[in-house]
Amino acid sequence: MSMPQTPTDKPGMFTALSVATLVSGIINILYGLTLTGGIVIGTIGLGLICAPVTILPSVLGIFEILYAIKLMANPPRPVQPSQAIAIMEICCILLGGVIPAGVGIFALVAYSDITVKQYFARINGSVM
Repeated sequence: MSMPQTPTDKPGMFTALSVATLVSGIINILYGLTLTGGIVIGTIGLGLICAPVTILPSVLGIFEILYAIKLMANPPRPVQPSQAIAIMEICCILLGGVIPAGVGIFALVAYSDITVKQYFARINGSVM
């Protein structure tokens, strides 16, 4: 198995991680806005009190998209693995977000993969 040698040679799992994070971000934004809008409209405005809780997937979605853009940058930009985003994705299961929870689990698995660790080390200029 050949290992990527230059920072531009991204491992397959790293690419899958960046695409999955981007898709999860888009889903979280749409889900959060739909959930918030449905509750507010369904309760004739009284659900606006719940908006700070139901809008959280949208906020996470924005962070996911910004992180995915950094991961997909060409040429690669220095970026660290974000376990915080992965854990917040897993916590989305509390609001019914099954896909983001799966992406969060996949992200934690990908961060522990040796080729992904080596790639992060290479783009950040440290030797592993």
